[in-house]
Amino acid sequence: MPKPDSRQKVYTLLVEVGRSKDDGLPDGSTGAALMCYATGIDEAEAVRETVNVLRQADLSPLEVSGYGTLDERLEEGHDIPDEERALMDRALDENAVIIAQMTPFYDEP
Repeated sequence: MPKPDSRQKVYTLLVEVGRSKDDGLPDGSTGAALMCYATGIDEAEAVRETVNVLRQADLSPLEVSGYGTLDERLEEGHDIPDEERALMDRALDENAVIIAQMTPFYDEP
């Protein structure tokens, strides 16, 4: 079944978050990197929506790096596995922000 045309696109974002009370990050971590797939008419809207969702989850976004849409990433030669494409499709279908991966940061002694 073909998907309806939409002005929304899915953007791949890497968000660095710091610590805050009740953030749910692992004990001892100093923050984390979150790989997210977010919808928006443009990347700026996807970033705004992602930051809003993360703040509602008691996370403290510090920096967001955008990696573009699926088509833009393919043009740059990125290898995008089926699992990642499925998460992008889900983000578009649900008009949502999907957090695909969380990597905590720790200070080294």
